[in-house]
Amino acid sequence: MSFESKIAQALTESIQELYHSQADAQSLSIQKTKKEFEGDFTIVVFPLLKLSRLKPEDTARQLGDALLAKLPFLEKYNVIKGFLNLSVRPSEWIGFVREAASDPQFGHKQAAKDAAPVLIEFSSPNTNKPLHLGHVRNNLLGDSVSRILEADGKRVIKVNLVNDRGIHICKSMIAWQRYGQGETPESSGMKGDHLVGKYYVEFDKHYKAEIQELVAKGVPEEEAAKQAPILQEAQAMLRRWEEGDPETRQLWEMMNAWVYAGFDTTYRRMGIAFDKTYYESNTYLLGKEIVKEGLDKKVFYRHSDGSVRIHLEDEGLDEKVLLRSDGTSVYITQDLGTALTRYNEFHPTRMIYVVGNEQNYHFDVLKLILGKKLDYDWGKTIYHLSYGMVELPSGKMKSREGTVVDADDLMDTMTGMAAANTAQLGKTSFSEEEAKQLADIVGIGALKYFILKVDPKKNMLFNPDESIDLNGNTAPFIQYTHARIRSLLLKAGFTPQQTLPGGEAVLGNPEKEIIRNLYDYPATVAQAAAEFSPAVLANYAYELAKSYNRFYQDCPILRESDAQKQQLRLCISAFTADVIRRAMGLLGILVPERM
Repeated sequence: MSFESKIAQALTESIQELYHSQADAQSLSIQKTKKEFEGDFTIVVFPLLKLSRLKPEDTARQLGDALLAKLPFLEKYNVIKGFLNLSVRPSEWIGFVREAASDPQFGHKQAAKDAAPVLIEFSSPNTNKPLHLGHVRNNLLGDSVSRILEADGKRVIKVNLVNDRGIHICKSMIAWQRYGQGETPESSGMKGDHLVGKYYVEFDKHYKAEIQELVAKGVPEEEAAKQAPILQEAQAMLRRWEEGDPETRQLWEMMNAWVYAGFDTTYRRMGIAFDKTYYESNTYLLGKEIVKEGLDKKVFYRHSDGSVRIHLEDEGLDEKVLLRSDGTSVYITQDLGTALTRYNEFHPTRMIYVVGNEQNYHFDVLKLILGKKLDYDWGKTIYHLSYGMVELPSGKMKSREGTVVDADDLMDTMTGMAAANTAQLGKTSFSEEEAKQLADIVGIGALKYFILKVDPKKNMLFNPDESIDLNGNTAPFIQYTHARIRSLLLKAGFTPQQTLPGGEAVLGNPEKEIIRNLYDYPATVAQAAAEFSPAVLANYAYELAKSYNRFYQDCPILRESDAQKQQLRLCISAFTADVIRRAMGLLGILVPERM
């Protein structure tokens, strides 16, 4: 049990004994004491004055005396107006380090084997283009939130939904048929996802040219966009696909296989893996059945143009199309089918969708249809983890115009910058293979951290130069702190089996500050899980690294003549390195032993 939990329990008992009343849980405010005041934990007594009927200072003193009598781990207290500041005994802080540093699960909980899972969907790529910077944020956020939820004691199932059908897929297929001349990944030397993405851009180029030709002939631009022959070909191909035309399906399978091979390479390099992958082509038919069910229940209706729709104006939304007039599916059709498939398979307590905030409306509709209109109880468990867009100094990215930052190119850039920095610093003690591994750890770590340190809800500007800096709030700074500690421990001949000294006199303020930061790790993991925010954990890791560097500067370790002090500082250093490794691991970031 944490110090806070013990204080809260004793505080509740003391209020009952002193004032013969039960305090509302919301009125029991226990906070970390601010750095400018003496103490470790602060109780705000103002909400308790209606029970004590005393002045704030007198109430605080009464409660301070009662808590000191009940809690042997408290050394003393002080009162500043309506704030009761409690100090924990130095021996208790050393005891915390002794116990926590030897706990291989410190800060992390284990899920019960039979626990109902939390299901989290992320990545969700289209098979008409390679993964880009927007996908990078999605993948890193989904992967890190999964790791954090697992550390918080949840059983997590990570799933991917591949959007492998639809008009956008047919666009790449038509362009390859028209202009590909049989080109393959093998003949071109391109990754399969890059090759297919090339033809998606090619489609858009010819589509725009055809629109301009029609406009030049006097066709209104809006009508020209519908009449362009290449678009009509793609629409006809989609109908053939849904009818099961063998030739269309064969082409679709071949080009999708190219893309999947490319995706797998990118995922491996990014450190991303899934427990299960779903394909829209396997779920859209079930979605159609749900739409038919909604029609039968008169939840949906058939429009005069033949499409199936739902009125959501009473819910503050608008009319939503669920099936096109030609009977083909839209995105929400397959999402209905996918959600039901997953529920029947896993019965999750929650279904979390990691999708950008441009899809907020889509998920509002999905939750409304499943959880309210069709009255599926499990539909109420859907949660949209909405995140902001990633922009570049040059502006927004556009896939069909070929202006995206490709994920593979981005990772190459980051590892190249990391390798150049290592060479510039004159680090020559690494073999060629070690230098390559270090560049990957630092470069990919810099990319992940720079994206994950930002609150998911916020839009962000990605700047590779800032992300790789060894100073400031970056992964390389935190990684270097870990490597510095490991080097120190190696020089000292420290082993994990070495024990802490038992005396209180060796605990000074610098040691206490870093211990208090380490103590906060379990609560930080819990907060990050509750908020679905890796940023909470990223910024904790940064503050911990900064705190250790201050400790390292203020407290000589290898030159310390007092054996007990040196041993305590080495144990604190080893514990700090371990917590940095754990925290960064929940962000999917490795930390090197040396840099």
